[in-house]
Amino acid sequence: MAIEIKAPTFPESVADGTVATWHKQPGDAVKRDELIVDIETDKVVLEVLATADGVLGAIVKGEGDTVLSDEVLGSIVEGGAAAAAPAAAPAAAAPAAAAAADAGEDDPVAAPAARKLAEENGIDLATVAGTGKGGRVTKEDVVAAVANKKAAPAPAAKPAAAPAAAVVAAAGDRTEKRVPMTRLRAKIAERLVEAQSSMAMLTTFNEVDMTEVMALRSKYKDLFEKTHNGVRLGFMSFFVKAATEALKRFPAVNASIDGNDIVYHGYADVGVAVSSDRGLVVPVLRNAESMSLAEIENGIATFGKKARDGKLAIEEMTGGTFTITNGGTFGSMMSTPIVNPPQAAILGMHNIIQRPMAINGQVVIRPMMYLALSYDHRLIDGKEAVTFLVTIKNLLEDPSRLLLDI
Repeated sequence: MAIEIKAPTFPESVADGTVATWHKQPGDAVKRDELIVDIETDKVVLEVLATADGVLGAIVKGEGDTVLSDEVLGSIVEGGAAAAAPAAAPAAAAPAAAAAADAGEDDPVAAPAARKLAEENGIDLATVAGTGKGGRVTKEDVVAAVANKKAAPAPAAKPAAAPAAAVVAAAGDRTEKRVPMTRLRAKIAERLVEAQSSMAMLTTFNEVDMTEVMALRSKYKDLFEKTHNGVRLGFMSFFVKAATEALKRFPAVNASIDGNDIVYHGYADVGVAVSSDRGLVVPVLRNAESMSLAEIENGIATFGKKARDGKLAIEEMTGGTFTITNGGTFGSMMSTPIVNPPQAAILGMHNIIQRPMAINGQVVIRPMMYLALSYDHRLIDGKEAVTFLVTIKNLLEDPSRLLLDI
């Protein structure tokens, strides 16, 4: 009995997806709940799991094909097994033979996604040990090879005999490589252009003395981690807490424009920018105004792990009334973050630098951070934006204000 493999049901905010990687080929044995295929959308990569034990049958949508919500991707022959599925073997051999013909008789058989990834990272497939069926090189094999290449020291990374292409490049050849944008990168580009063309965006700057926050963190970080079951105390929770307090005092910064209406949100869903292999993603802390520092830190740590593993759900990245991004983790001193529509503002954090400051007539060295608030001037006046940022500055320079609500 053949069971259809269908794409997930996409939410309204996602129109379609692209088949990223088939982890099984026709004729391969599959087990219930085993990962079969990845679907890449504008926001996340969705995993499609097997719904029954059996053998993978025909593939209807190949890698790179566009799929709609609930569209058929392929089928599973229920109850079969790879060893007992000779009928499926020719179907599996066809793409493998085609791949071998394209690459040359001595080239290893590899999945299309594995071959593409190897090409992008300069990996010779002949040096990769395949763990797939019949020695097939899978995408996971290439990912491991890329990681090993990055971890190896420069001299060891050089092969004994450089390939001809490498020699030509060393001689000054002007090489180019063209690869299609990922759906995530294309969506980011679209939204950035949309933001700059559809709103009157301005940025105001200030600086914050991080002395008190750093002293508080240094004093209590060990006790905090022990009390909250391994949750580490970072700087981001202080900024989220300060931002949610400032949002209560300046509702327009937490609002959005819908047509000719202004929507004021009685909650603070704060998006926190997280770096991943696919680019910058912004999962959302729901009702952040009611969260403790430990809950905020735990939420951010969970999002970070999910982003690295490609496990973020679409629901976790949808919505948000305000965003915080921390370019300081990469060494940024100053930047102008771009507002994420339909939000009205975004807070940018930067690197903490020890700088001489005049305090009470004396020059002292203090850990200083520049802050940037980009905002939609259609909704937020300059005075409101400046005082909002000053409020965050004051709360961080005297964290006790967060406890006393002053």
